[in-house]
Amino acid sequence: MIIQGRVAVNGTKINAPNLNVSPADKITVDGTSLPNRDETRLWKFYKPIGSVVTSSDEKGRTTIFEFLPKDLPRVMPVGRLDLNSEGLLLLTNNGELKRVLELPSTGWTRKYRVRAKGVANDKSLNSLRNGLELDGERFRPIDISLDRQVGMNAWYTVGIREGRNREIRRAMKSIGLLVNRLIRISFGPFSLSNMQAGEISEIRRKIVRDQLGGHFDKDEWNAIPKNSGPRRNTPSIRRNAPKEKIRGHRR
Repeated sequence: MIIQGRVAVNGTKINAPNLNVSPADKITVDGTSLPNRDETRLWKFYKPIGSVVTSSDEKGRTTIFEFLPKDLPRVMPVGRLDLNSEGLLLLTNNGELKRVLELPSTGWTRKYRVRAKGVANDKSLNSLRNGLELDGERFRPIDISLDRQVGMNAWYTVGIREGRNREIRRAMKSIGLLVNRLIRISFGPFSLSNMQAGEISEIRRKIVRDQLGGHFDKDEWNAIPKNSGPRRNTPSIRRNAPKEKIRGHRR
């Protein structure tokens, strides 16, 4: 199309593809402008327990998309939470932002409140803090602290920097702790706060940019209209959540 003279940038036809353009440039093909890119957006979503992080499920299980507002644009989950886990799940409409947020090199800690059956001593917990190997797979050090022990159940605060498949459950099982509740309460600087299961809230554009400016390509940020102010939080369908109080998360 370029060789045929069908493409123009800012009203001038181009004859070679090696031209750098920015989101501010106007590109036309056969006189028709290319559609504008959607602004980069990010949401916090409280994933309810018993839902799967996928758009459809062959087993007919409830998906997270059944809780989202109908007028929400196409979104992608940042990482995953398994069927029996709940809590904070970030959603975005930008594939590059999703990729950046999922990279361990971004350095963001994902924190969880974890209830587990069993009793662990400092030596066992230190094996997680120092990093361990399970089934030939090396795990990074896990931040873990005991909050309180009630009988055979205990609450822990756990922090990880990468999201391997069932990482916390597998690691804690290796020291004799059986996880029976797992709630993600934060992902980097974004926290669950007082959200309820099934609720969604958009993060203000300025906050997203301030937190991610160093990790995200500037051209991607330029795709965000300068006049797009913070959007009103959008409530979604809520399901009944467990009533037990969780330290570090208001219910």
